[in-house]
Amino acid sequence: MFDSRGAFSGFAVDDLDAAHRFYADTLGLTVEVLADSGFLSLRLGSGGSVLVYGKPHHTPASFTVLNFPVADVEAAVDDLRARGVETKIYDDADLPTDARGIMREGGPLIAWFRDPAGNVLAVLEE
Repeated sequence: MFDSRGAFSGFAVDDLDAAHRFYADTLGLTVEVLADSGFLSLRLGSGGSVLVYGKPHHTPASFTVLNFPVADVEAAVDDLRARGVETKIYDDADLPTDARGIMREGGPLIAWFRDPAGNVLAVLEE
């Protein structure tokens, strides 16, 4: 019988070591190396987890693979930029973001950034 209680999401990267450093050291997430697989498990503050796996010939996702809800997107962008993370990843013709990469139109305040594999992540204001 289908049961969604243990459901989790996952995405691919081209370099598991670089992903481990980014998610653990840069973003401060708890990252577990899953025994006998080499996969990574990102532990989220919500109690959930995300599987990160290496994939030969990886092509970055062209959509947001992981969102981080925040109380203050401005402060989150400041924090990410202090950690060396670039938040201005889109041209204004693609998405109308300000000089710091924050989109202020059409929904919650949101800023996108990339992991070392080029996957798109976001902080969005709750």
